Amino acid sequence: MKLDFFFGLVTFSVTIFTLSILSFVFAAETYPAARQSEISDTYFGVKIDDPYRWMETNDTDELSKWIEAENKLSRKYLDGIKIRDDLQKRLTEVINYPRYTIPWTKNGKTFYLKNNGLQNQSVVYILDKPESVPRVLIDPNKFSDDGTVSLGTISVSKNAEYIAYSVSTSGSDWREIKVRNTATGQDLPDKIEWVKFSNITWHGGGFYYSRYDAPPEGKLLTAKNENHKIFFHKLNSQQKDDILIREDKKYPLRTRQTSTDFDENFLFIFESESTYGNSLEFKDLTKTDSEFRSIVNDFNSWQSIVTVVDGKFYMLTDRDAPKKRLVVIDPAKPEQQNWTDIIPESDSLLSSVSHIGGKFIVTFMKDASDIAFVYDLQGKRIREIKLPTFGKVVFSGERDSSIFFQSFTSFVYPTVIYRTNINTGEIKPLFAAEIDINPDKYITERVWYTNSSNRKVPIFLTYKKGIQKNGSNPVLLYGYGGFNISLTPSFSALRLPFLERGGIYAAAILRGGGEYGEEWHKEGTKLKKQNVFDDFIASAEYLIENKYTSPNKLAVLGGSNGGLLVAAVALQRPDLFRVAVPRVGVLDMIRYHKFTIGWAWATDYGTSEDNKEMFEYLLKYSPLHNVKSNVNYPAMLIMTSDHDDRVVPAHSFKFAATMQQKSKSKNPIYIRIETKAGHGAGKPVSKQIEEETDVWAFILDQLEN
Repeated sequence: MKLDFFFGLVTFSVTIFTLSILSFVFAAETYPAARQSEISDTYFGVKIDDPYRWMETNDTDELSKWIEAENKLSRKYLDGIKIRDDLQKRLTEVINYPRYTIPWTKNGKTFYLKNNGLQNQSVVYILDKPESVPRVLIDPNKFSDDGTVSLGTISVSKNAEYIAYSVSTSGSDWREIKVRNTATGQDLPDKIEWVKFSNITWHGGGFYYSRYDAPPEGKLLTAKNENHKIFFHKLNSQQKDDILIREDKKYPLRTRQTSTDFDENFLFIFESESTYGNSLEFKDLTKTDSEFRSIVNDFNSWQSIVTVVDGKFYMLTDRDAPKKRLVVIDPAKPEQQNWTDIIPESDSLLSSVSHIGGKFIVTFMKDASDIAFVYDLQGKRIREIKLPTFGKVVFSGERDSSIFFQSFTSFVYPTVIYRTNINTGEIKPLFAAEIDINPDKYITERVWYTNSSNRKVPIFLTYKKGIQKNGSNPVLLYGYGGFNISLTPSFSALRLPFLERGGIYAAAILRGGGEYGEEWHKEGTKLKKQNVFDDFIASAEYLIENKYTSPNKLAVLGGSNGGLLVAAVALQRPDLFRVAVPRVGVLDMIRYHKFTIGWAWATDYGTSEDNKEMFEYLLKYSPLHNVKSNVNYPAMLIMTSDHDDRVVPAHSFKFAATMQQKSKSKNPIYIRIETKAGHGAGKPVSKQIEEETDVWAFILDQLEN
């Protein structure tokens, strides 16, 4: 379950040293009491105490009172930071500009999302013809008064008559699917419940989707997700009448997704047992008696269907090609020995292929930054698509149209969307970024640190021109390092106040990610997970040795798997960092797989129940189980949300209680618990501003003391 992460920082605070020390002592003496129970488990003869297991049950008065007390304590500190109001004002200013998604087209109609600036949720617009005036199709800001009900997946029918969309409440992964008529703007009576980890795949007068059974009473946000099923829903019918397409009770821990080709002639089913690797089957929908046939029947590789041309499947895969290749498959002979390479594996990661205007637009990732080319359907490179600097590019278009859209973003380049002709290369801005930033004032450089395996690996550094390498610069170091996710250049307005005041934003490339293909990913998984932490530590040491900063000016931040990263390195090398902010982190590595979709992360982590070696390895780095009483840890702001049903908040609850009770650190250990929010997706802009204000206020206050 992959997640999005966006962060920033600012510099400005003067608090006298004596008062800072007093505030730290005061906090340490007044942490809310948390009951410890005598609960333990035994793994391979080793007893593991779990005194805060009661925090795994969400809806109890005891936990509610503890959360209230913790939030009261952290609010007292955060609200007392002198620069907080200035930060909130500036963050509100910088995010208040129009933001667009890349458009997409169906049957001559164009769709895109736009946020005017401070709208809690982005709005779906439609153009009935290219020259039409855009009109609002779906406004999620009307779903709720506080913006906590958000839009999820969107899928337009082939004839563009209908748009199916999913809705999430308070950031939960649970979704409800609805259908709207694109001409009238009115919803049909259709309502699909208990949808999770699902796309919406149209076929004729209905669509395929994936769902679970309703969770047990009282366990909506914690129950283990099992028995994912695929259904077909016919428009203007009730969910109880939906047709079951696929379930397999023999393998309850699998997720299932669907797709169809442009002509809706073929249905593809992808099954997964974890976050990496999928099997692939297909069915000919033009034949009523056709059966599903297998293309890949194991989970040892990743594949996706790019397009179908003349009845042949074009598939992107890393099977026998860790940096991926594009192959063509004859459905009459789908076995691997019959695949033909169209674009073979190369030195750079083949990250995406789009079929537009009778050609392929191909994106490669080279040292964590995109390069793009136009190819013909036989795999011959026609020309390069020039990009302005390090960055991330995305393409959207139809297979029969010569006009397509492309978006580009980088660390100081807000997303710009262009309208492009695939044949001539002519490019015109469509949506410019109307934000007050001058990229010429800043520089992004790609420097190279040596990781723990003696390999040169990039760090992207962004800062204002003229900064001196004197060891005194405040630095925010961000990392992720997991689940084959690539950390590529991206823009966040919420970083601007930090850059404006002379801070350095550093994004480190780590093993476990997807920047260099599947072998790079595997080097940071299971019994090699420590490589990720060692790489992050090495990147921090590089910044210090090269005088970009010093340990007392270095803050680290990461979310989800990145929250695990930040907590682990803060515990392993507390001397190296001044501040650590683990957001919605996976922090209990012994029990993570027992909640919601946690079992799917075993490909990266392994589990404590696999074998003795895996258990001992997890125990050695699990943040919850490695807090020591005689160490002065960095100042911490642990962050979670009450409706996070991906990385359940119990991870952060138990870790915070343990740190506060056991560590005896002279630096403050606070936890900030957001309400009516989940893992991050769909969070209203108002909550984003509040949250980022607290994060950067905490970081700056600590770095200046």
